[in-house]
Amino acid sequence: MSVKDEVLKELENHKGEYISGGQLSEVLNVSRNSIWKAIKTLENNGYKIDAIPNRGYCLAQESDILSSFSIKQHMHSDLNITVYPSVSSTNTFLKELAEQGADEGTVIIAQEQTAGRGRMGKSFYSPANTGLYISILLRPDIPAEEALFLTTSTAVAVSKAIEDICNKKAQIKWVNDVFIDNKKVCGILTEASFNIETSKLDYAIVGIGINVCFPEGGFPKDIDNIATAIFDTNTDSINKRSILVGHLLDYFMDYYKDFHSKSYVKEYIDRSLLIGKKINIIDGTKIIPAKALKIDNSCRLKVEMEDGSTKWLSSGEVSIKLN
Repeated sequence: MSVKDEVLKELENHKGEYISGGQLSEVLNVSRNSIWKAIKTLENNGYKIDAIPNRGYCLAQESDILSSFSIKQHMHSDLNITVYPSVSSTNTFLKELAEQGADEGTVIIAQEQTAGRGRMGKSFYSPANTGLYISILLRPDIPAEEALFLTTSTAVAVSKAIEDICNKKAQIKWVNDVFIDNKKVCGILTEASFNIETSKLDYAIVGIGINVCFPEGGFPKDIDNIATAIFDTNTDSINKRSILVGHLLDYFMDYYKDFHSKSYVKEYIDRSLLIGKKINIIDGTKIIPAKALKIDNSCRLKVEMEDGSTKWLSSGEVSIKLN
């Protein structure tokens, strides 16, 4: 761990309290000059640090810069977490690491994506300082057809983590979106590398994009009527983002470690906002009206077509008009 990270750890351990440069120097066994340089680097990275002669340094309570240390204060899972201010795409970044042999449990988090991706080749709106963009590397010993359960378990984990930090009910739109207040707050993109010889996955990457706060000026017009955020402003989310990520990762990893039990499936079904409602099945350029009937224990969606026939969907995309 670098001197900067060690200093940040000490400041976060004493958040809201002053700790002198001499104390930091002694605890970390580095020079006072090294402490000063680390403080300046942290300030340049956006941390609000008060410095008062003869008192020392204090990380402001309202300082809400995300770090691996701040996240790990709110979780028990042992994961290799790295936080970046901005990347092109957390899934693309992590895929490169996976191809280089990165370990399972490697997690990349960004506060902005310049080329965020959603399902079906769509772009994913990922502005700076309003959302969290998370990718988790997994190397599961499962057949390719069970990759769906990585997505559905993530949706439950996200829903529970959101409810831990706000007083809003989270629901799931089959198969991969989380909604609050009848609008989308989170999208999930699971991508995998398939081994033809074993018919199993070499690795899978679960990508999660969460709208934490409304962007300044609101969402773009093309998604403004369907997108929402957990909080209205950044001020509302102070000291809650680390809790959100830590709880999310813990919920997900607990499900993943007990993957074959599918213990989360009942909750996935119970949180569905589709059942009994009219939907549109999106098949390429075709939009097919239907009614959502039920979700089974394999997380397939049963729908009734306009002619009265029924069919099961195990993948694809549907839309629903709410409000």
